[in-house]
Amino acid sequence: MIRVLLVDDDALTLELHRDYLTRIEGFDAVAECTGARAAIDAIIDRGDEFDLVLLDVTMPDGTGLDVLRQVRARGAAVDVIAITGVRDADIVRQMVSLGVAQYLVKPFTFAVFRERLEQYGEFRRRASEAAGAPTQAEIDALLGALRPAGPVALPKGLSPETLARISDEVRERGPISAAEAAERLGMSRVAARRYLEHLATEGRVHRTARYGTRGRPESEYAWTRSGR
Repeated sequence: MIRVLLVDDDALTLELHRDYLTRIEGFDAVAECTGARAAIDAIIDRGDEFDLVLLDVTMPDGTGLDVLRQVRARGAAVDVIAITGVRDADIVRQMVSLGVAQYLVKPFTFAVFRERLEQYGEFRRRASEAAGAPTQAEIDALLGALRPAGPVALPKGLSPETLARISDEVRERGPISAAEAAERLGMSRVAARRYLEHLATEGRVHRTARYGTRGRPESEYAWTRSGR
């Protein structure tokens, strides 16, 4: 079992990542931290309790870079996957130089999350099998295990660009209905609802009934996680 420390200052994000991990065989969320300082203390003091850290980059009391610099300076070799909305190329480069195994950009679907965690699990399996003096082929296979096989396909008719626009709209201005999303983004209500229902299926939005209008209640969608 791969023991995971979750680090994020947003309670809904922690809850979602914890739920995601329960749906992936071989992973167990054993601890959580809501800030950079707490993460540093946990990794330094209890590092042998964790195999992997899912690390946010932007937190009120520090950054993921701060965490990595501190724990690497203290000799902590725990594996890290960065999970963040930060798309700055220099931040990515620095995180990679400090040894992150993956850099996962929010928002993402459960399918993408599962793919990256399973890749990491395969990396650990190959590393254990290649102990001693691995061959070049074994080293290539080990490093290749962490490389994405390709983009995860969306359901037919959905585009990544429109999904990102819908996600941003719900995250920044939600709760919203399909009609409101359609009006704001200049698309049909049917299309907006398809994207919102996909996000609900993936656990990224929460669907509830909106009352107070005539006729049947309509569904409204609220973001269930931090998009920083």
